Amino acid sequence: MPYAKSGKNNFSQMSRRALLRNAAVIGSATLAGSAVTGASASGANNLPPNVPQWMKVPGDPMGSQPYGTPSLFEKNVVKNISKNLPQYLSASGRTPLQDLDGIITPNGLFYERHHAGVPAIDPAQHRLMLHGLIERPMIFTMEDIRRFPSISRIHFLECSANPGYKKPYGRTASDLVGLLSCAEWTGVSMKLVLQEAGLRPEAKWVIAEGADAAALSRSIPIEKCLDDAMIVYSQNGERLRPQQGYPLRLILPGFEGNMNIKWLRRLHVSAQPAYSREETSKYTDLLPDGTAREFTFVMEAKSIVLRPSGGQRLTETGYHEITGIAWSGRGTVRRVDVSVDGGWNWQEAELQEPILPKALTRFRLPWHWDGQPAIIQSRATDETGYVQPTLAELIAVRGENSFYHNNAIWPWRIAADGEVSNAAND
Repeated sequence: MPYAKSGKNNFSQMSRRALLRNAAVIGSATLAGSAVTGASASGANNLPPNVPQWMKVPGDPMGSQPYGTPSLFEKNVVKNISKNLPQYLSASGRTPLQDLDGIITPNGLFYERHHAGVPAIDPAQHRLMLHGLIERPMIFTMEDIRRFPSISRIHFLECSANPGYKKPYGRTASDLVGLLSCAEWTGVSMKLVLQEAGLRPEAKWVIAEGADAAALSRSIPIEKCLDDAMIVYSQNGERLRPQQGYPLRLILPGFEGNMNIKWLRRLHVSAQPAYSREETSKYTDLLPDGTAREFTFVMEAKSIVLRPSGGQRLTETGYHEITGIAWSGRGTVRRVDVSVDGGWNWQEAELQEPILPKALTRFRLPWHWDGQPAIIQSRATDETGYVQPTLAELIAVRGENSFYHNNAIWPWRIAADGEVSNAAND
């Protein structure tokens, strides 16, 4: 479909350089006005050309904070803790995606989901058992695991109920898809550990179990275990945090979050899957005829605009950068298209390096907002050619009783006053 050259919600035909130049002129005028009109406001003495207060006294000595903390002015950038789960110990905390930049999620803001609280595990007493259809059953200490050659890779992790079909509405991007984060993981290849034990020919599945009170377990196809699966002990350069599975967890790149077993204590090699609670009663996808899809492991291509997004506000017309993230459990994001007119017209966004398989990818698009209402949304395409669907397209196939693996396009509405809200709430 050709892009229209006029209309209140169409993309500006201005070049990126022209948009930036105009934005710089507007910004300079705004700053100059602030220096004059803001002279009587609180804190005005800290504005140029005055010397700000924080230059007049020494700052906090480094020794008082042996573990670094964010600025006090970023105190509101925190995880969004769910209050809707039925059990106190079954909890989730969502990443404030709309407040972050790049693709790496800080460890303190990484989303969490657990079913029986967070165990306090002494790594010196923790063990990983490997048994079943192998030649040499083994029990590893943490020291044993760290003796294997280490690998580090960047991958996203996402809960399969992110968001659920029945509650797809929320005010912010965190409300909608905050059960998503991305990190650099360090550990050992699961393939190498299994080869050390000697797989038997009949081995088809590995059943992983966690050391929390829920003893959460999932069945993993042997093909995945011998592909890119990792047994990890570090995240973003430091040891795993307790909420992320300290001292040991699985990372199954591109697979739904609950399969990436935290507090990993046991790997049982089997000829059959376990059909555990988490792969029968939960984490299956109901279809209109009452049957359910089982073992829907992969998280399909998905994207979302983060700026501007729900809860934010555009304070001026003119240049704005539309930016967001895209990801796919099947590999690399190849393209992201953005619409500002509710999906009638689309324009290809720029993908920011690095563009990695099964990792978050940042996209950007310059946009000139003319002050008129608009609906913005993004649509991802991955390396397999799969295109992110609308919610209507998903419901047409799965019906309305499905819950997991909702990778639909989510639109944001920009009102004439610049307020941004979830268009799905209309």
